[in-house]
Amino acid sequence: MADRREDLRAADVDRQFVAERLKAALDEGRLSLGEYDDRLKETYAARTYGDLDGILKDLPGFHPMGGSQLEPSEPVADEPDERPRRSGDGNPKWLIGIWSAWLVAVSVNVVIWALVSLSAGEPVYFWPMWVAGPWGAVLLASTFSVKALGQNPESNQRRYRDS
Repeated sequence: MADRREDLRAADVDRQFVAERLKAALDEGRLSLGEYDDRLKETYAARTYGDLDGILKDLPGFHPMGGSQLEPSEPVADEPDERPRRSGDGNPKWLIGIWSAWLVAVSVNVVIWALVSLSAGEPVYFWPMWVAGPWGAVLLASTFSVKALGQNPESNQRRYRDS
C-alpha cells in the first residue's frame, strides 16, 4: 500500500477534475492552446495523484494536500469553497442552470406564439404550455427534493480536491 498521497493511484474522476481546472486556466488565458493540449494529454495518461499534482502545480490556487488523504474540513482562505452548497446556503449552481434553461426555452416559445398570434390577427391556441408545464413540473419536483428533503446529487460525487 502506498504510504504517501503522491504515490496513490488516481481515478477517472480525479483526471476529469484536473481537466476541468485546465479548461478554466485556458479560459482565463493562463495557458496557450498548445500547452493546454499537452497538459490534457498528460492528465489522461497520469497514474497517480503526484502526476496530477505536477500538471497543476504552476497554476494559481493549487495547493497539494501533502500527506493527507482527507479533504480539509474548511476551505483554504482566499479560495472559493468548491463543495456543493446545501439547501440552507442558497441554490446550487446546477439548480440555477436548469431553471435558467427552462426560462430561456419557455420565453422563446412564448415569443414565437405571440408573433404567430399577431400575424393571425387573433390569439391562437396557447401551445407553449406543453413546453412549460411538464418540464416545469419536473423542475419543481427536483427543486423540492433539493430544498425540502435535502437530496443533492452533487453531494454524492467524489472529486479530486487540490486545496
